[in-house]
Amino acid sequence: MHAFHALCHQALADIRAQGRYRSFTPLGRNAERFPVYEWEQDGRKRDVTVWSANDYLGMGIAEVTMEAACAAARSHGVGAGGTRNIAGTSPLHDALEAELADLHGKEAALLFTSGYVSNDAALTTILGSLPGWEVFSDAKNHASMIAGMRHSPAKRHIFRHNDLDHLEDLLRAAPAAAPKLIAFESVYSMDADIAPIGAIAALARKYGAMTYLDEVHAVGLYGPQGGGVAERDGVAGEIDIIEGTLAKGFGTHGGYITGRAEVIDFIRSTAAGFIFTTSLPPVIAAAALASIRYVRAHPERRAKLFERAETLKRRFDEAGIPRLPSVSHIVPVEIGDAARCKAVSRRLLDEFGIYVTPINYPTVPRGTERLRFTPGPFHTDAMMDDLIAALRAVLAIGTSQAA
Repeated sequence: MHAFHALCHQALADIRAQGRYRSFTPLGRNAERFPVYEWEQDGRKRDVTVWSANDYLGMGIAEVTMEAACAAARSHGVGAGGTRNIAGTSPLHDALEAELADLHGKEAALLFTSGYVSNDAALTTILGSLPGWEVFSDAKNHASMIAGMRHSPAKRHIFRHNDLDHLEDLLRAAPAAAPKLIAFESVYSMDADIAPIGAIAALARKYGAMTYLDEVHAVGLYGPQGGGVAERDGVAGEIDIIEGTLAKGFGTHGGYITGRAEVIDFIRSTAAGFIFTTSLPPVIAAAALASIRYVRAHPERRAKLFERAETLKRRFDEAGIPRLPSVSHIVPVEIGDAARCKAVSRRLLDEFGIYVTPINYPTVPRGTERLRFTPGPFHTDAMMDDLIAALRAVLAIGTSQAA
């Protein structure tokens, strides 16, 4: 056996022994019945209610989104045919970027093939542009942001999660003349908390730093038009670069950045993650454009999402289900052990037809394993009744033993 093959074998054995081996669950989404999916096992199909999808508003199954995709496929075909430099840029790409820039109140936007790629490519490019960059990163930033920083020569400082005093200590100690960037998120999807964006922006001004804000779990959901927490808090204009995704609140696919025109043009002209990657298919661009325009004009869909989230939090509390604190639309339930977390998730699926993803290391630190619930506009009271009854049974709420 080659040494690498032996390494793969041992590493997978270790992951299994720790109870954090990840298996795909074959779930087929039914556009007419969302969030009910079809689970096929041993040749049999069964209905499953999904509680952990990131299509927060259900825009992936909205009629306006699907019709826009179908019309674009008939007009433009399915694929993009290459990068935008090689195959040309579609009018749909241009229109989508203009819409995104307007959504965030910025001069320009740039599309990427995913939110991961947008963070990695943009941060690597920015932090490699000048000598001596110092980047200040929240301790709970997403892996894609960490990758972008690590792929650059910048000196990285990690500040304690949402800790303004620690951030200021690090900024104060950095060389005054060095170019600086603070990179952070708005909604932290595993902890369900929200960054103090305005206060971080104030520190950035004080110490001459730029700001890079990841709004992937907030765009479409927060703010009067779905522009994210920065829009909700009235501080979008204080942030230099706002990054987001089309794959969560807007229900389609792709990532993007927004900011000053010359900054976006510089990244467009130099970022390998943009230049050398086939662009988003026009069919996806059309669906995303329709979705954004709809979401901006229909705040009632956001209102329903938050009503459902607050209702689930209240119902969990009343039932004694040990959820983590949440000031966002995400509702985590603490389990605290990888093997048990996986077992609880599996029992919910096998015995009750309920799917919720177990969140284990390395997504969260060991000992903080959890189930992550994302209630949406289409989760009914009856679905909540079923979920709570199932969780009480599996977690043995009120008895002495749990799964």
